[in-house]
Amino acid sequence: MSGRRVAWIGAALALGLAAAPGCGGGDDGGPAETCTVAGGAPGFDAAGPLCTKLSSYQLFDDIAAQAPADGVVPYDLNTPLFSDYATKYRFLYVPDGQTMAWDDVESFDLPVGAILVKTFAFLADRREPDGARDLIETRLMIHRADGWEPAAYLYDPDDQDATLAIAGATVDVAWIHDDGSPRTDAYGVPNKNQCKNCHEEHDDVVGPLGPKARHLNRPGPDGSGIDDQLAHLIDLGVLAGAPADPTTWPRAAVFDDPSTGTVEARARAWLDINCSHCHNPRGAARTSGLDLSLGQTDPYEYGVCKAPVAAGTGSGDRPYGIVPGDPDQSILVYRIESTDPAVRMPELGRNLVHEEGVAVIREWISSMSGGCATVAPPAR
Repeated sequence: MSGRRVAWIGAALALGLAAAPGCGGGDDGGPAETCTVAGGAPGFDAAGPLCTKLSSYQLFDDIAAQAPADGVVPYDLNTPLFSDYATKYRFLYVPDGQTMAWDDVESFDLPVGAILVKTFAFLADRREPDGARDLIETRLMIHRADGWEPAAYLYDPDDQDATLAIAGATVDVAWIHDDGSPRTDAYGVPNKNQCKNCHEEHDDVVGPLGPKARHLNRPGPDGSGIDDQLAHLIDLGVLAGAPADPTTWPRAAVFDDPSTGTVEARARAWLDINCSHCHNPRGAARTSGLDLSLGQTDPYEYGVCKAPVAAGTGSGDRPYGIVPGDPDQSILVYRIESTDPAVRMPELGRNLVHEEGVAVIREWISSMSGGCATVAPPAR
């Protein structure tokens, strides 16, 4: 049984909260106690309310073991979003007879009724990936007819089920880190509005972030037996429209695996997954003028010798987003190394610094030559 301490954000459990606009609800406007699909299959009524319990969606044969039900596909990403050293387990459900459509750049177009599942857990000892762990939350992205709806489910102490947490929560967690040192964190389960803040990648429309070809082009999770995730999804009949030649499929580097790309490729992959959902021409941070998408090829656009739009605390008195050869004078490094809520980037989803990710970004910037002293920004 878990010994974690949970502080619910708000005055009551999600069961007692009125549903937020657009999040469905029972007869009284709140979540439904159960919304199980007949026949024991995964899924739920895409026009109905959110369930109060994760088990009602029937996505797992064994929730505590994170063993998916038939029709629920495990997957992983080349470089994952950092979330305070949480271990993540990802799954995809596409209703029978439906397919998602391939896209070379954007997230795959998933059908109504599809559910993206991501469980966050903390290993007791990160040096033992198959050892004891504490399940904290499972986040769902549910595709309704009128768009995507996020929902977070907070695990019960015995990890046998999880309860809808519309208002979010703070969970005290502890683990043994990779270097053998004890670590702790006040891990934040997001409230419903915070989910939207990150998942509005383009034009203030909520949508999925991870299921892109470049992120999924890799083997499946350890133990899944999946050698090629994209080919596996095609063989299952749930992904259509992929180019016939697999060698043309895009692939992002693994940020901490030099065999998958240069230090630049790995640093750009880290920025792509951690930052570009906001820092892109149509994202929430578009007014910054900074585009950290992997597909951006203009160094000035992704910050090289680019002055900040507005100076202040967030710049740390550094002159440019990236100063070639000098990570300590680069705003980008200053912000990803900060834990100050007024400075840190990403703003949400972390309290801690991703030490390994920062190391790759520093190595990349240090490898650049030229500096910015004599470089004038190009005319725009």
